[in-house]
Amino acid sequence: MAPGARQTEVDFDDGPGVPEALPRTLREVGERLGPEAIDRLWIFPPLIRGRREWGLVAAGCFDGSGARRLVTARYAAQRTGKGLYLETRMVDQGVAPADRLPRVMEGVVRRGPAPLGSPRNVEVGGESGSFEAFMEGFADELFEEAVLGPPPTE
Repeated sequence: MAPGARQTEVDFDDGPGVPEALPRTLREVGERLGPEAIDRLWIFPPLIRGRREWGLVAAGCFDGSGARRLVTARYAAQRTGKGLYLETRMVDQGVAPADRLPRVMEGVVRRGPAPLGSPRNVEVGGESGSFEAFMEGFADELFEEAVLGPPPTE
């Protein structure tokens, strides 16, 4: 390994994860920001370990000046015998020119802890109907069960 390079190993697998986590996080992003404010979403592949999952969604939002406000939503979820635990944390990351955000997202992939791949890019364009049409792609049963709160700590 080259001097100064960092070696990062992440223990993840292709277990079942928590299928409810991403759609519920996306729904929260839509409710908190409003679909009319969202230009596009970047949905990063999650880290999965058995029945636990961690993920990131980034939203490029209109700011009125032609630039985009970047908001990220990180989630941690776990499915146990007691139910579904989900914690989502949204953070306003700042404002950047709209054309720079795709490069920023690729930089996130390069600096990430594991080679998970590029994010899925979903264009919303400030259209409520586009956001709703995207959300209809998720099965209704993913939204039925109550969430119990933050995942238990080990």
